[in-house]
Amino acid sequence: MIIIGERINGMFTDIGEAVKTKNPKPLQEWAIKQKEGGAHYIDLNTGPSCDDRVAGMKWMVEVVQEVCDLPLVLDSTNYDAIEAGLKLCKKPAMINSVPAERPKIERVFPMAVEHNAQIIGLTMNEKGIPKNADARVALAMELVAAADEFGLPMEDLFIDPLILPVNVAQDHVPEVLEAIRQIKFLADPAPRTVLGLSNVSQKSPDRPLLNRVYLAMAAACGLDAAIADANDDSLMETAASVEILLNQAIYCDSYVKVYRTR
Repeated sequence: MIIIGERINGMFTDIGEAVKTKNPKPLQEWAIKQKEGGAHYIDLNTGPSCDDRVAGMKWMVEVVQEVCDLPLVLDSTNYDAIEAGLKLCKKPAMINSVPAERPKIERVFPMAVEHNAQIIGLTMNEKGIPKNADARVALAMELVAAADEFGLPMEDLFIDPLILPVNVAQDHVPEVLEAIRQIKFLADPAPRTVLGLSNVSQKSPDRPLLNRVYLAMAAACGLDAAIADANDDSLMETAASVEILLNQAIYCDSYVKVYRTR
């Protein structure tokens, strides 16, 4: 299970203020802390209050790479900002994200191929997020076809079937699990799958419990990666245990420690 650390996002007050004042300390502290927690990638998002997202993304990439060698996930709806960030990344990065909308596909997929980047593709289009699994999978198929069309290796495409908060969209929760199952059959080799895991628990009272239970359920359906809290010890222990119980990693008594350090 690949964990993408979610914490360097301008939606958080400390990061939003740091981006605004160009103070690298909070970003660098969270990058180190998430790596120590066991994150495999670091997500970077300037947040909605950043006036110049191109300059903001470039600055975030530079200051995080000063202290952390993990690959980066460039998270923005502004593709000029992502392209500017890709040019500065020391390791192949991941683009977060592109919906199944033709103009955006034509902008993002060639950019990813040019920079040897991976892509998170969203099962949504101009009409929004579908309610059921079949409609999500149909949009995933458009993204798989685009990968083939533009020459993106299938293992570099991560499909996100978009989980919504259980407290307002409970009927979506099992539909996303079914979508994950079906997406794994869309191609051979199959695209990989990812979730913005913390969305499932938004505004619920016991968020860590919902997050780790849903992670285990989704992993059993074929989930490969999660954008999540890498400093939630119970969540990371769940991710490590999932790999052992699904026979995806070789068992040893210290498997949790091994998972965090690889």
